[in-house]
Amino acid sequence: MTPPVAGSAAAPRGPGARLVGRRDEIAHIDELTGAARAGRGGALVLLGEAGMGKTALLEHAGTAGGLRTVRASGAQYEEELPFAALHHLCAPLLPRLAQLPAQHAETLRNTFGLGAEAADVFRIGLAALALLSSAARERPLLCLIDDAQWLDKASLKVLAFLARRVAGEPVALLFAVRGPGASGELDELPGLLLGGLSDTDARTLLSAPSHVTLDARVREQIVAEAGGNPLALLELPRAGGFAPPDTASVPTRIERGYRSRLVGLPGGARLLLTVASADPTGDPGLLWPAAGRLGIDLEEAGAAATATGLIDFGTRVRFCHPLARSAVYRAADARLCRLAHRVLAEVTDPATDPDRRAWHRAQACTGPDEEVAAELERSAARARSRGGTAAAAAFLERAAALSPGAGERAERTLAAVRAHADAGAVDAAARLLTTVEDTASDTGRQARVDLLRGRLAFLRRTDERGPAFVLRAARHLADLDPERSRDCFLDAVEMSLVVGRATGVMDRVLAEARSAPPSSTPDVLDALTRLAADGHRAAYPLMRSVLDGDTTPLWTRRPALAAMLASELWDPHTHATIADWLVRTGRDSGSPHLLRLGLAQSASYAVLTGDLGRAMAAIAEEEAIADATDGHPVTYHRLQLAAMRGRREEALPLFASVTAAARATGAGQLIANTHWAKALLHNALGDHPTALDAARQAVADGDLFLAGFSLPELIEAAVRCGEHETAVTALASLTERTDAGGTPAGLGIAAYARGLVTGVEDHYRQAVEHLDESPLVPYRARARLLYGQWLRRAGRGRECRQQLRLAHEMLTDVGAEAFARRAAGELRAAGEPARTRSGPGLDGLTEQEVCIARLVGTGATSKEVAARLFLSPRTVDAHLRNIFRKLGIGSRRQLRDLPGLGG
Repeated sequence: MTPPVAGSAAAPRGPGARLVGRRDEIAHIDELTGAARAGRGGALVLLGEAGMGKTALLEHAGTAGGLRTVRASGAQYEEELPFAALHHLCAPLLPRLAQLPAQHAETLRNTFGLGAEAADVFRIGLAALALLSSAARERPLLCLIDDAQWLDKASLKVLAFLARRVAGEPVALLFAVRGPGASGELDELPGLLLGGLSDTDARTLLSAPSHVTLDARVREQIVAEAGGNPLALLELPRAGGFAPPDTASVPTRIERGYRSRLVGLPGGARLLLTVASADPTGDPGLLWPAAGRLGIDLEEAGAAATATGLIDFGTRVRFCHPLARSAVYRAADARLCRLAHRVLAEVTDPATDPDRRAWHRAQACTGPDEEVAAELERSAARARSRGGTAAAAAFLERAAALSPGAGERAERTLAAVRAHADAGAVDAAARLLTTVEDTASDTGRQARVDLLRGRLAFLRRTDERGPAFVLRAARHLADLDPERSRDCFLDAVEMSLVVGRATGVMDRVLAEARSAPPSSTPDVLDALTRLAADGHRAAYPLMRSVLDGDTTPLWTRRPALAAMLASELWDPHTHATIADWLVRTGRDSGSPHLLRLGLAQSASYAVLTGDLGRAMAAIAEEEAIADATDGHPVTYHRLQLAAMRGRREEALPLFASVTAAARATGAGQLIANTHWAKALLHNALGDHPTALDAARQAVADGDLFLAGFSLPELIEAAVRCGEHETAVTALASLTERTDAGGTPAGLGIAAYARGLVTGVEDHYRQAVEHLDESPLVPYRARARLLYGQWLRRAGRGRECRQQLRLAHEMLTDVGAEAFARRAAGELRAAGEPARTRSGPGLDGLTEQEVCIARLVGTGATSKEVAARLFLSPRTVDAHLRNIFRKLGIGSRRQLRDLPGLGG
């Protein structure tokens, strides 16, 4: 009979071994591996406390037939080395690099330190997906990732990215995580929480023929003490079963049990185990030379260490459980640990693995050491170039601790703070920054401290002090570096844009900016302070001048501010230029930040011009990049799209969720965006009282762009609700803004708003004439809708039907459904039925499907689309099949001729 095995990493496994219990868990895993064999990828995260059997379940998964298995494991002492775990997982597949597209192969070579250039981190996830997909074409692939709570952060992000994108590939990823809550990157994946074995299964395990013979009372005591933890059931009998009452957690008690096996070991065996525990790679090519340098008798020490059952010396050095490695390392005194790291550093090749060598040298130090600190600093630079910002932070923090000089220590600490902030570890950055704040005696360093404090406050989202800290840095730099001081004022302005005008932060920033050191030529800071003090008419020439720039336009330096100014000037053409520049520059440079900003601006421009298909495609690509780079979500373009489409059932839940998130994070401008979107939606739906309330709030906040663009909604809602004075006041403000810019878009929108207030036909005619020269198609259609309404009420049936027919056709074509229904109702009231749209449209497609359809419609291949959206070509083809089915077509060529999809 084959002995039963607990669901435990410590349990012996053989070809015929079977797990005790875990029937439901095994069913889930078998479903995952079966789906991979059938060509459907997926991921599953096993969560449970140490010893609960996660590793044993991974081993069970590895016995599934028909799959190639690759493995990786997190190591507690390897968390600082970027992409270490990803490298372990991909290493068996690297011979296939030659079969990948050149850019993917080069990306992976650089990521794993095999190339000369810095890796393009933006593409690492897609390159790894290409590698896994290539291997899976030969045979379905199973990726087993143990101890994921200890994965280095760079690997974890890529593996989470892969797990979300293998649905169309014969690839399964199975993670084991000590949790729940131990690894936020994996929280959104399907998870399975492991509980303890039942008492019946626990007794079965303890009764196995290979187990220690126990009498009934001892067995029941162990069952009670173990709490269903399989590893505890295996380990507690070794201590004789009975023990004094112990309130420690089961994993802690198990670790103590492992440590007890070290008692009485010869010194050489203890030292060998310590060196092995300090090396997470498990490479015998490092362990044996390191042990040899210590004069250890390898045969004798190896035999004694093996006899403990803690370790196995084979083609890889493996401890029986991660807790065993931890127990051995913790049992060694500090001197012994330093000795282990020293010899490991000596045998690690400085050419092929300089970062691990530097880390071992750092762990071996007994005090400050400038040579080691400098080596760690170089490792940090390499880690950052490979996308390992978290690793760079760890290297720099250790380098600071080893720096003998106060100046070097402070500089390295500040660099570590910046790296922690870049990695999203805001709390760690803030903790470290406090060690510099009290010692920043010179003004320049104090300014840098304040800038970092401001950035951290901004990243925390709930702390509105970010602009105040940056302003303090600006004051520190006023005499030392006037130009940098003005830049700090602008940084504070951009921060205050996010928290919103309603908080009063921007007004305080602009008021203080009047005392900024003067600039040799007027700049954007001068334009903004003039706008705040004197209004649009006075500020327009300067705003126009700084936006276009004498030599380089503003958007090449301050793209977010430039987009705001272009909108404040009612200049959609410059807005389009800025969006196109950002997208082009983002793609050329590989900057996810610039590309996401450009795509968001492209989506916003597309909504305002009525190209909702383009807006959906840009949103889908922006979200794909955000997901790939773990970026904060951008939602203002989604709000604009939902409002313009006019679908109440889709828009209102989005507005509610965005408002709640914005209030929780202090993003006041996002709340103002929601107010504007609500006003637009409810005017479209004909719910003018609700629109009036939302528009009032949007205008009252006074935010750049949003306040001005909300004025037309306020005027229409106020007129429909009979609040004439409100409409008159809003019209005066709108007229000042649009007259200053003098663009057809601004003049046309102001003209139809004036027509609503005055009831004068010429104002409607002027609106139509101006807007016919503008790219803002929905507003062009709204001008005709409002003019048609006026003509119908004036009894001029033929003329009103002409205007309403054109309005309805334009609004229908762009997908502004609620406004189109309004136009259809007016047209029917004028005695003419409204036409219905025939043929397939975008209604049944998701944003990602619209994006894929548009790209394919322009002639892009599946590989090219996959690269844009961080998908595999196979997944793109699966989406295309769904798109063809929904649209009732059968070929890529047909996509080019469909409205809203042809590029």
